[in-house]
Amino acid sequence: MTVYLTRTSASKELLEQVFQTVNAQSCPRYFNFHMHTVFSDGRLQPDTLMEQATAIGLKGLAITDHHSIDGYQAAQNWLEDMKWNNPDANTPHLWSGVEINANVLNIEVHILGYAFDPEEPSIKPYIQRDATTDQEYQAEAVIAAIQDAGGLAVLAHPARYKRSHFDLIPAIAAAGIDGVETFYAYNNPNPWKPSALESKQVQQLASEYGLFNTCGTDTHGLSLLRRL
Repeated sequence: MTVYLTRTSASKELLEQVFQTVNAQSCPRYFNFHMHTVFSDGRLQPDTLMEQATAIGLKGLAITDHHSIDGYQAAQNWLEDMKWNNPDANTPHLWSGVEINANVLNIEVHILGYAFDPEEPSIKPYIQRDATTDQEYQAEAVIAAIQDAGGLAVLAHPARYKRSHFDLIPAIAAAGIDGVETFYAYNNPNPWKPSALESKQVQQLASEYGLFNTCGTDTHGLSLLRRL
């Protein structure tokens, strides 16, 4: 366990370094921190997702299925097999990831967890395929669970909820969030590109509250270069 925790800590530190450099050009060709597979509400098999990620030339990614790490674990197995059979292959770095329903300001939001240790007890209630309830459903509890498992917590698509991101980001920052998904394509454009106005507003709020900026396509379809 000590070895695993050391590896998790190093993975988190690497991710923090990456988040400090994320900008409007980072996704979807360099990094992608929001993708779904058939293990939640996506259409991609994990191995197909990893094949696409490698073909695109991604430097790093996270699979963020809803309340499940099965897709991540399958992708990790694919990556290990690839490295074993082709040690010289140029493959991306894969961080653990999950998307969790949570409550803040009496509305439901989605919190992305990254670089956590899946074996830590704190994260277990959130990776059992079902949304949590009661105290475990509160944003503070979700964030603490991710962080206690050695990971980073990020508010997904801040401008997609029933409350304004101008209200949500201060509230979620007070709850202890590490970052926000700043660069996001709200209108599903083709080709994918972050929505300029919302991204600028969220980036300003992130700066004001000392939060990391992240990006992701939120892929649910068959291409990592689009949302649907």
